[in-house]
Amino acid sequence: MDAAGYATLTRQSGLMREMGVVANNIANASTTGFRREGVVFSEFVAALDQDPSLSMSYASGREVDLSQAGLSQTGGSFDFGIQGDGFFLIETPDGERLTRAGSFTPSAEGELVTPDGFRLLDAGGAPIFIPPDAKSVAMASDGTLSTNGQPIAQVGLWQPTDPLALRHQSGTMFSAGELEPAAGATVMQGMLEDSNVQPISEIARMIEVQRAYELGQKFLDAEDERVRGVIQTLGR
Repeated sequence: MDAAGYATLTRQSGLMREMGVVANNIANASTTGFRREGVVFSEFVAALDQDPSLSMSYASGREVDLSQAGLSQTGGSFDFGIQGDGFFLIETPDGERLTRAGSFTPSAEGELVTPDGFRLLDAGGAPIFIPPDAKSVAMASDGTLSTNGQPIAQVGLWQPTDPLALRHQSGTMFSAGELEPAAGATVMQGMLEDSNVQPISEIARMIEVQRAYELGQKFLDAEDERVRGVIQTLGR
């Protein structure tokens, strides 16, 4: 295979990866707290022994769209929506994770947990405990929870010190390196943040990627026919 074929194959591989990311975005268009992702294409230059270098595309990076999504009112006492930058910090078996999905519920032990049973952590990194005799829980804009007029905990809002360290793990969870408190964000009780995926834009992007892939495939087919023709001609 010549250089044009190798370059086209790397492009096709990247387009397939982008198609998968776009499909995942569309599938999570209604997932609470989901963050849209994109694929980052970069240039990879392969040095050959005697021929000029070969430039190929490389699509390994993912870009997370952190733009604010709309907030939907639920009225739930333990449904929290973030307005501004920052993430909730939850404790998982694989370590601490960040999320914008703010649907929590008290466990049998009284700790606030996600639907998967992961504990929500406060501003100091400790689990949040709701007293069993709490009749109602109110939240201030800074995340402070109180019952019967007495504060019991403050929901922590965190963000990575290095924004480039944010890595999507699964669903609505992210890992990051060193964390710091998120400044300027507010927490709203009885609200959940929607997905920031724009379905129409994603479908349009899927069509664009599909057409680009088909164009590359036609080029590879034409190259294959050309090579076959040359071999047949020389073999006569």
